[in-house]
Amino acid sequence: MREETVFGPIFSRRLGNSLGINLLPTKGKICNFDCIYCECGWNADGRDDRTLPSAARVRSCLEDKLAQLMLDEVRVDSITFSGDGEPTLNPEFPRIIDDTLRLRDTYFPKAKVSVLSNATRVHIPEVLAALRKVDNPIMKIDAPTDELASLINKPAPGYSVRATVEALKGFGGDFVLQTMFLRSPRFDSSSPEVLTGWMEIVRELRPREIMVYTIDRPTPQQGLEAFSEQQMRELVRPLLDEGFNIQIKGKK
Repeated sequence: MREETVFGPIFSRRLGNSLGINLLPTKGKICNFDCIYCECGWNADGRDDRTLPSAARVRSCLEDKLAQLMLDEVRVDSITFSGDGEPTLNPEFPRIIDDTLRLRDTYFPKAKVSVLSNATRVHIPEVLAALRKVDNPIMKIDAPTDELASLINKPAPGYSVRATVEALKGFGGDFVLQTMFLRSPRFDSSSPEVLTGWMEIVRELRPREIMVYTIDRPTPQQGLEAFSEQQMRELVRPLLDEGFNIQIKGKK
């Protein structure tokens, strides 16, 4: 299923009642990752539409939706940039963030503005500056090595875990780190070498919050296994004991 430019609100297990913003095609998918667990499917299956919404269109759609939700007395906990791919690929992303913050302040001043991103464009100064304005910049690192990232995320050429970590230091720790825990016949997020490498990255970046989650919906690649909340809690126990703020969402 493809998302409209503004969709929902839908209940998110991480963000509450969340109004979604899709900065990508409404009938296609554009992403520089091709994650094996992505609920939007493979990139190859979403090439029918390559049209990106303009900042003016996003602003118009969002204002119409927020005005209606306010009239209907519908609660909005988060205005969330997600959609069918990587939101920061929209060239007008910084302007759209500014528009969204102004509209949020007008209609739902208590709502948080959240961005779900794979962190591949944080090295671009304008993108980082825009992300630092939102309440919840939620940045993804699923793997501690390029080799494992190639199996889980299937990134576009040029992706580097180390370069991403260095770029994320631009937040000064004021961001949310999101990590998917899963296993397949080829890898296991709970294996000591994967877990140790990931925890070293966490300690290096010291994000204000960590979201650890697992598969909750059908995945494009078959044979993937989810973890329970209790399993993940034990896996991240050393970080919990060190005082890190970790939100854990296991399989239902």
